Amino acid sequence: MSEISTNTEQIRQRKPDWLRVKLPTGSEYSKVREIVSEHKLHTICQSGNCPNMGECWGAGTATFMILGNICTRSCGFCSVATGRPEAVDPYEPLRVAKSVKLMGVKHCVVTSVDRDDLKDGGAQIWVETIRKIREYSPGTTMETLIPDFQGKWENLQLVIAEKPEVISHNLETVRRLTKQVRIQAKYDRSLEVLKRISDAGVNAKSGIMLGLGERKEEVLESMEDLRKSGVSILTLGQYLQPTKEHLPVFEFIHPDAFVEYKNAGLQMGFRFVESGPLVRSSYHAERHLEK
Repeated sequence: MSEISTNTEQIRQRKPDWLRVKLPTGSEYSKVREIVSEHKLHTICQSGNCPNMGECWGAGTATFMILGNICTRSCGFCSVATGRPEAVDPYEPLRVAKSVKLMGVKHCVVTSVDRDDLKDGGAQIWVETIRKIREYSPGTTMETLIPDFQGKWENLQLVIAEKPEVISHNLETVRRLTKQVRIQAKYDRSLEVLKRISDAGVNAKSGIMLGLGERKEEVLESMEDLRKSGVSILTLGQYLQPTKEHLPVFEFIHPDAFVEYKNAGLQMGFRFVESGPLVRSSYHAERHLEK
């Protein structure tokens, strides 16, 4: 198949039981929510409608999103708002760092919207955020889930030079579907981002969504492409349609298939593979440094 289906039967598929999650509750969840609200922070947990928010916030962790909450790109899968972003907030790195310290986070995940409107793509805010987190929480390890910086390698290098323990950049989908799923992105450019991260001696991580109409052999091919680019940590999860305006779910992938992909990934040489219907790129991120 050459393009993503918009068949109404596919759009209206009922979620299988394995995709049902509990509503978020508990004191730790409330604590994280209060800190996020008090410090006027953005999290991909909220902006991305993550199904694991209750579990992660309940464990006292969250994925911070910097550079505002309006993205300059309009990916077909993502629920983060698209439009003209507000001016960069120079105090945002400090607020994030203070919140990480308040939460007592041992492993911090930071991501961002795409800021193609900025000359440096937001790289300097990235640098300042990493430095502030280290200043306030020197014992905290860090994962940075970064954009492609439009292939402007001098901006990417600014982040790489800070040497966070993990630098992640998601491939998201197979080569054939990239133009529809990630409208302003390029498959090979993302592979180059990851290769440059790995070549610099930093743990490179990436993720792929399933259920958009990709074929098994295409998923395996993309996994091989990632491995050849030096990626050592891989996540695989089920795509879920955020709103009716976004790309429809073509198929709900059975949990057994995710196990097969995990085994295949480990055989390819990935050091860590997180694979399951509810897996997202930052899911159990603290475990990805254990090996």
